[in-house]
Amino acid sequence: MSSVTEWAKPNPVTENRSGIIGKAVDRYEGPLKVTGTAPYAYEVEPPTPAAYGSLVLSSIARGRISAIDTAAAEAAPGVKLVWSHRNVPAQAERAKTLDFWSAQPNPALESDRVRYFGQPIAVVVADTLENARAAADLVKVSYEAEPASVDFANSLDEARDPPGESDTLVGDFEGAFAEAPVQIDDVWTTPIQNHIQMEPCATTAWWEDGRCIVHTSVQMVRRTAQSLAMTLKLDKDAVLLRTRYIGGGFGGKGSSYDDLTLAALASRELNQPVKIAYTRQQMMLATIHRPATHMHVRLGAERDGRLTAMSLMTTTHCHRSGAFTEHASNFARSLYAAPNRLTGHRLVKLDLPHAGAMRAPGEAPGMLSLECAMDELAEKLGIDPVELRIRNEPEVDPETGKPFSLRQLVRCMKEGAQMFGWDRRLPRPGQVRDGRWAVGMGMAAAIRGNFLLPAKASFTLDPNGTVTVRQGMTDIGTGTYTVLAQIAAETMGVPLSDVRVEIGDSEMPPAPGSGGQFGAATAGSAALAAGVNLRKAVAELATSDEGSPLFGGEPENVVFQDGVIAIGNRSESLATLITRTRPDGLTAEGEIRPAEDARNWSQHTYGAHFCEVGVDTVTGEVRVRRMLGVFAAGRIINHKTARSQLTGGMIWGIGSALHEVNAVDPRYGSLIAQDMASYLVPVQADVGEIEAIMLEEADDKANPMGIKGVGELGIAGAGAAVANAIYNACGVRVRDYPITPDKLLAQLTAI
Repeated sequence: MSSVTEWAKPNPVTENRSGIIGKAVDRYEGPLKVTGTAPYAYEVEPPTPAAYGSLVLSSIARGRISAIDTAAAEAAPGVKLVWSHRNVPAQAERAKTLDFWSAQPNPALESDRVRYFGQPIAVVVADTLENARAAADLVKVSYEAEPASVDFANSLDEARDPPGESDTLVGDFEGAFAEAPVQIDDVWTTPIQNHIQMEPCATTAWWEDGRCIVHTSVQMVRRTAQSLAMTLKLDKDAVLLRTRYIGGGFGGKGSSYDDLTLAALASRELNQPVKIAYTRQQMMLATIHRPATHMHVRLGAERDGRLTAMSLMTTTHCHRSGAFTEHASNFARSLYAAPNRLTGHRLVKLDLPHAGAMRAPGEAPGMLSLECAMDELAEKLGIDPVELRIRNEPEVDPETGKPFSLRQLVRCMKEGAQMFGWDRRLPRPGQVRDGRWAVGMGMAAAIRGNFLLPAKASFTLDPNGTVTVRQGMTDIGTGTYTVLAQIAAETMGVPLSDVRVEIGDSEMPPAPGSGGQFGAATAGSAALAAGVNLRKAVAELATSDEGSPLFGGEPENVVFQDGVIAIGNRSESLATLITRTRPDGLTAEGEIRPAEDARNWSQHTYGAHFCEVGVDTVTGEVRVRRMLGVFAAGRIINHKTARSQLTGGMIWGIGSALHEVNAVDPRYGSLIAQDMASYLVPVQADVGEIEAIMLEEADDKANPMGIKGVGELGIAGAGAAVANAIYNACGVRVRDYPITPDKLLAQLTAI
């Protein structure tokens, strides 16, 4: 394995001779999407006309199916098959403990057991979607219901340590907290939230010569293909999975669902392509969600604001058969200095749909607690919130003692404060009015870990001078197509118009997929390696070919620019060289793996959010008037897509603070909000001026390009800045998110 010192060497991306890296390049696939010609999974045209499937979901939270009557559905017009646990084809058994991070069998309709409200229990396939849905409504199900545990808030006493985890303790937290002259000791809670991707989970499947071809909407290509092969008891090469375009994922498509399994099985059974898509209501019930959290924060500080004790303990929930933990305490281990520390997690098993990863898992809910607690501490001490954080800036990672690879959090806060006009903030709440609106400012820090995973890529140079990038990566709307094109263009010295990007195919060189903010760094680093290898091959070919003007030169002296290779005043176009010497094209592969010594550094991305809100003192409404985020996230490949990701995360943070909640109906164990009308997210009126600033940065400990990621960072801490601004505006603190008008009015009338 390589060392991070090797990553610090110059390469085509870091040299950026053509200036393509960092530009606000338009999206590579943008024209296809805006013209409606980018085929999403459900829109893929199969080789022959498709049949259409519709799922039937359970209406109890726990128990078993005692009877299921499908006769009417089977007799309905156009119906081709109706499956339940009684007649679904054999599949591999489900793993005893669900693991969203590795390939596992995902059998559908495998038993009469009902494990949560909204579990798929039957499927109808018909000649049209309308006939399939109509027939699905005719399926009659009887249950033997069993008592179900669905109330998280009243099940906290059942919490246990997550499997394989233990608390992290440094020093004597309890003793130091008890002795601290200034203390914060309170609880913050966040609710269940849903992903609400624009595109629902969907699959189009067919079979060719015993091989299953599936187009599906998932974030992870290779893992999902392997899971389907395991489920169908096939060799891994017997599944070809493609996911070219994805209409949003946010972690909710990090795993596959029954649409994939059942479409593949039904297509094989009918010898016909089959399409299955979840409805919006089914997406809310039968796919994963962000679990609720109960976060206990305790801070102990000296009068000068220096923390002596810090603790964040999180209790969250998952499905009874799962082990997913919302690690809402992890970020606190690297954010602020404090000699005595306690962090950890507890897990409650419930009979609810599966919990799983959702944008910035851990940081998004976790920072809604600690960053508000820091605001409360600043008020108690009479210290500016920015200054309090600066006074607790660690020199090394406060728990591991490792040096930071690069940390510009203080710079983010200082420059953000200056740009935002933070010095105009009045510390005492309720001092600024605009008619009946109370106006206030708040801020919060942001942090998100940096990760690099193994990946491969291939580059092919064609006789026409086109460079084609191939990789089993995905683009969930984050800009993967575009940044890969930029890396290829800069590495090979060709115009962006001469680059083709092909991704989302299980037969291509593997990449881990989109998620965790590791996508661009991981996929891009593998692409850089492939490009560097192709450059070397081209340079050696040109200098060793007697027909080339570069013959006899040193390969390391070859310059790549504008589709031409040159040494001094001798030059030749790439197209001419490849046409003459490699008419079938020239291909090179590359890969990236974490460096052997990468764990010797504490690696993160950072930011600071500043927010101004207006609170209507009559209605309790909150309007975000302006919001600024300043971020340090490594080298930025594409300013436009990065800014879009950051501002999108900030808007999501506003939603987490003010709007998003899905409550559980305790009578049935169902999630109450089942569409986009009842599940509220920010709209234009909720968000005023918003801007994201990216600091110049290149972290050579992160990867060869010095880039990190921005997909998760924008939401981390954003909601806390909103909550802190609300308090500064009207003097009300709400620790039970979201901060809705009724909660504000309850306290406003008491003030």
